[in-house]
Amino acid sequence: MAERHYPHPLIDRYASSEMAAIFSPRMQALVWRDLWIALAEEERALGVEIPNDAIVAMHAAREQIDLDRIAVIERDLRHDVMAHVHHFGEVAPEARKYIHLGATSAFVGDNHGLIQHQQGLDIVRDRLLGTIEDLAAFAREQAAEPTLGYTHLQPAQPTTIGKRACLWLQDLLFDLEQIEAVRAELRFRGARGTTGTEATFLELFDGDGEKVDRLNERLAARFGFAGTYDVIGQTYPRKVDHRALAVLAGIGASTARFGHDIRILQAFGEIEEPFGKHQIGSSAMPYKRNPMRSERICALARHLCTLELDASWTASVQWFERTLDDSANRRISLPEGYLSADALLILARNVSAGLVVHPAVVARRLGRALPFMVTEEILIAGVRRGGDRQDLHERVRGHALAARERLDEGAEDNDFFARIADDGAFGLGMEDLRALADPHRLVGRSARQVERFLTTRIDPLFEAADAPRPAEEVRV
Repeated sequence: MAERHYPHPLIDRYASSEMAAIFSPRMQALVWRDLWIALAEEERALGVEIPNDAIVAMHAAREQIDLDRIAVIERDLRHDVMAHVHHFGEVAPEARKYIHLGATSAFVGDNHGLIQHQQGLDIVRDRLLGTIEDLAAFAREQAAEPTLGYTHLQPAQPTTIGKRACLWLQDLLFDLEQIEAVRAELRFRGARGTTGTEATFLELFDGDGEKVDRLNERLAARFGFAGTYDVIGQTYPRKVDHRALAVLAGIGASTARFGHDIRILQAFGEIEEPFGKHQIGSSAMPYKRNPMRSERICALARHLCTLELDASWTASVQWFERTLDDSANRRISLPEGYLSADALLILARNVSAGLVVHPAVVARRLGRALPFMVTEEILIAGVRRGGDRQDLHERVRGHALAARERLDEGAEDNDFFARIADDGAFGLGMEDLRALADPHRLVGRSARQVERFLTTRIDPLFEAADAPRPAEEVRV
């Protein structure tokens, strides 16, 4: 009964139905039948005696899929591919003797796996583009807005909100480039036989190797691949799975970094993720506005990042031409990799599009630390007014420590400038000090860096590309 089944959170709560459909049992059955139909058609076109009635019967029965019936057959045969073969033969009896002709299980299992990579990477690429587009709009809007910078999570030289957003964007740009590289590298397994030697198909074509090559070329092109892998065992190289999961894990790392920063900024009160009108932050503390989306990003990213290790381990234990300990693992790790990446980018785009900046809080936090950021400028200005640099340094140190101690004891304002202005050794008034501490001067070339990065690296992505997929709604 359905209510007794484990509801997978990635499917029921987080990822899109579009991504989930790629890994559904019905989609598997349909793609396997497409592969068998293509194999029979291309074999017939190259001279294998397969009657046209068999091809017609396969097409007519393509969507007659009874998953319950397939499950019954599999329990008897203990073989998933043969269960599908038998059921396809039941609904297309005229084609029964020709279905899977010359093929091994990896013909459907592995070629389908590569099609899943193909489709999954396309969705992930589009989701990345959508997230980049929305985050870039935020970066452009906040390009020149000063904010307190941090190193070691301690106050440091000011930056701008837009410049910080470009750090997040650049990570996602790296991921996009890697996704496109992996997508371009994908090849088809094709019809290669039980150990990849093509011996079965050589027999089928009466020793004509050129026909075997043409069969694989035609199959690859038919399913949208540039060709087949140069050499394989029974399966395509499991390094392909590792390569894909590695770039998906990279998305996990990038989105987690973004999510962690938003969580900290929300704790500071400077920037918040979107919060629904009727959203409840806490069942016990109604006033709370928890960064639920960013927390979920960090949680799902942690799981996604672990899957790279899973895939590398699997790739390392493929004995000789193949072993079967990859099968059960890949049924879990590959779908979860794509579903996790899909869910993360849906969340990241939702957060990026709805970020709320609280300028007064940003300015207050910056202003509290800003006087300490210009001690070198104060020393230089004091020396120009006739002071001794070493004497002024000691005075700055004493005033800074006293001001810091006052803040630590609960003072709301930083009186460091007042202390310097009252010290005649510096010859600086409050207006002089405020001019030195103008935050727009202290952020350096941040705004220019944002403009240059967006103009040269981000904007061109959207000049040649199709519009990204519409944003998915966060379901819970």
